[in-house]
Amino acid sequence: MLAQQRQQAILERVRRSGGVRVAQLVRELGVSDMTIRRDLEVLAERGLIVKVHGGATATGAGSTEEPGFAAKSMRQQAEKEAVARCAAPLVRPGSSVALSAGTTTWTLAHHLVDVPELTVITNSVQVADVFHRAGRPDQTVVLVGGVRTPSDALVGPVAVAAVRSLNVDILMLGVHGMSVRAGFTTPNLLEAETDRALIAAAQRLVVLADHTKWGTVGISTIAALGEADVVVSDTGLPEDARAVLSEHAGELLLADPSGEAPLKTASV
Repeated sequence: MLAQQRQQAILERVRRSGGVRVAQLVRELGVSDMTIRRDLEVLAERGLIVKVHGGATATGAGSTEEPGFAAKSMRQQAEKEAVARCAAPLVRPGSSVALSAGTTTWTLAHHLVDVPELTVITNSVQVADVFHRAGRPDQTVVLVGGVRTPSDALVGPVAVAAVRSLNVDILMLGVHGMSVRAGFTTPNLLEAETDRALIAAAQRLVVLADHTKWGTVGISTIAALGEADVVVSDTGLPEDARAVLSEHAGELLLADPSGEAPLKTASV
C-alpha cells in the first residue's frame, strides 16, 4: 500500500469512528509504529486530524458534534484518571450509585469495582461492562435500555421510563461541557433528557469534568451549575472557572494529575 493510500485509509477510519490508536493501525495496516506516526503527522499538518497521545481524533467541535467513545477515551487521560480517583471515595459501600455515560465515568467505574455491596444503575454499555468483567457477586448492576449513541450511551423514551422508576443515593454525571451561561451540557438531545431523568432520581449530584470542559457548550443543557452538589475537576481548571464553580456549586474538588492530594475549595 502506498503512503497516500494508507493515509486515506487512516483518515476514513478516524472520520468513521471519531478516533484511532497507533497500536490498532499498526496491526490493521501491517506497518511499523514509526510509519503510522509519520502518517498521522502528515494528516495533522494538513488539518485533517488532531494528534493526541497514542493516536489521533477527528477535527471539529460544534455544539452537536459527538465524538465516539474510542476518540474521547484518548483525550486527557491523566486528568480523567485523577478526577476518578478523587471522586471514588464519595461512593460509600452498600449505597446505590448511578453512573451516566462517558469516558470519565467509565474511568471512575474501574475505581468502584472494589466497593462492596454496590447497586449500580447506568445507561452506559461501557460502564456496565467494567462491572460485569469484575464479576463481584455482592454488586448489582442495572443497565437501562434505549437507543445507543456514538458515545455508547443508551438514551430515549425507554431509558427515561426505566430511570424515572428508580431512586438512587448518588449520581456521578459526566458532561460534554460546562459554562456560566449554559451550565452542564451535552451535544446529544436525547442523552440530555436521559441525564435529566438520572438527576431527578438521585439524592446527590456529583459532576465529573476535567478542565478542558470549561467553556465548551453542547447544544442541550443538562443542568445549571448550581444544581451540582459537588463538581470534581482537575488543577488545570482556570482561576475564573474555579471562582464561578465555587460560587454556584455546593463544593468544588480539584484533583492533581501528578498524584497530589485533591484541593478543596470553599463551598457555598
